[in-house]
Amino acid sequence: MTTLLVKHAQILATFDDAGREIADGAMLVRDNVVEQVGTTAELAGTPADRVLDLSGHVVMPGMVNTHHHMYQNLTRVMVQDDELFVWLKTLYPIWAELDDDAIHVSSKVGMAELIQSGCTTSSDHLYILPNDCTLDASMRAAADLGMRFHGARGAMSRGESAGGLPPDRCVEKEDDILKDAERLIGAWHDNSRHAMSRIVLAPCSPFSVTPGLMKEAAQLARAHPGVHLHSHLAEELDEETYCRAIYGMRPAEFAESVGWVGPDVWFAHAIFLTSEEIRRFAQTGTGMVHCPSANMRCGQGIAKIREMLDAGMRCGLGVDGSASNDTSNMFLEARLAQLLQRVAPNRYLSEPPGGRGGFGGTPKALSAREALTMATRGGASLLGRDDIGQLAPGMSADFIAVKLDQLGLSGTERDPLAALIMCGPFKVDYSYINGREIIAKGEFAALDVPALIAEHRAVMQRVYSG
Repeated sequence: MTTLLVKHAQILATFDDAGREIADGAMLVRDNVVEQVGTTAELAGTPADRVLDLSGHVVMPGMVNTHHHMYQNLTRVMVQDDELFVWLKTLYPIWAELDDDAIHVSSKVGMAELIQSGCTTSSDHLYILPNDCTLDASMRAAADLGMRFHGARGAMSRGESAGGLPPDRCVEKEDDILKDAERLIGAWHDNSRHAMSRIVLAPCSPFSVTPGLMKEAAQLARAHPGVHLHSHLAEELDEETYCRAIYGMRPAEFAESVGWVGPDVWFAHAIFLTSEEIRRFAQTGTGMVHCPSANMRCGQGIAKIREMLDAGMRCGLGVDGSASNDTSNMFLEARLAQLLQRVAPNRYLSEPPGGRGGFGGTPKALSAREALTMATRGGASLLGRDDIGQLAPGMSADFIAVKLDQLGLSGTERDPLAALIMCGPFKVDYSYINGREIIAKGEFAALDVPALIAEHRAVMQRVYSG
C-alpha cells in the first residue's frame, strides 16, 4: 500500500453531502481511495509515503464528462454554419472512412484534452463503426492514458433506404450490433467499486435506429448489472417532426414506448422537452446531459436546465463531439452552462414587470456551484457511480488542482472556486485519477503530446485521402 498526503490547499472543495469548502485543506489518499479529508492542521502528523504541498491551489474532484464523440476531432471546424441534419449528411461520408487506428488515436487526443481541462472520468458515444472500427480501440486508449472511462457502444441500423438519416454504408445489422455489445460487456465491463472501465449501450438516435433495436438494447443492458443506456433525444426540432411522421409521437413519448426511462437511462441534449416531459423524466429517474457549446454551435436552442433541476431531474455536463464543439474542455462547458441559463427564456421566477419583454423580476439563474456540481456529482449520478464526483472518505482518488497565481485568476481571492469557471477556461496544474498522478505542474507525467499530435495529423490526412 502507498499513501499520499495533500496539504495546504488554499481551498479544498469536497462537493460532499455537506458541500464543505475547506480552507488550508488536506486529504490523505491510500492507494486509489480517499481516506481522510480535513484541514492541514487536522491531518498534521499523519504518516504518508509522499506529501504534495498545494499551497495557492484550488483542489476539487475531477469532473465527469457524460457525452462525447471523440472520433470527431478528426473533422473539427467543418460545416460551420449549417443546421444539424445538413451537418450530419456532410460528415457521414468522411466518417465512413474511419478505421480502428483512427478511433484509437482520436480517442487519445480527446481524452488528453479532457484531462487537461479537469476531467477525470468520461463517457464516449461511438455510434459509427465502419471498416474495422471497434469500441475496444477507445477502451485501450483510456487504459493507455489512465482515464476512468465508460465506453458507449453506439449504433446506427436504419439507413437512408429504410427511412433513416445516415447513408446505408454507415449502418450495421442489428443482430451484429447486439452480439458485439454482449462481447464488449464480457471483455471490458467492470461493475465493482472504483472500476476504471464500464460499458454503456447507446443506439444513436430515434432517426438512425429502429424501435426493435432500442427495446433489445434495453433488455440486454438490464441483464447485466451496471450497464447503463444512453442516446440522443429531443436535440432538434427536425427530430420532433421525424418522430411524429414515423412513430406518431414526440421523441420523449417514443423513448418511453421502447422502455427507455429509468435511473439507468440518460439522454444527450433534451432541449425540446415540455414541462410535463421534464416532470415525467424526473419521476422515473431518467437523466440528461447538457452540452451548451454544441447546442450553441449548431443553433439548436437552450435546454431548460433550471426547470429540470428544480423538478429533481438528474443533470450532468458533456462537451459533445469535437466537430460540433469543437473542443473538449469541461471548464468551458461549466462556464457556458452557467451563463447560458441567464439568457434563457425561462430565467424568471415570475413574469417581469412590463410583460415578457420587460426588465426586472427575480432572475433564477444557474450558479457557479450548481454548474460545477453538474460537472462532478451530476455526471457521476448519470453514470451510476457513487464512488466519484466528490472528495470524501471511501471515494475514488480522482482530484484536480489549479494554481491561483496566474493572470487569469488574479483578483479572485473572494471566491476562487467560482473563479475556475467564471474566469476560465483553465488548464489544470495537477490531475490524479485512481490515485495515479497524470498531470504534475501542468505537464503530463507519461504522455508524449507532440508525438500524439503528429500521429493524429497523419491519421487525419489518411482518412481525408480516402
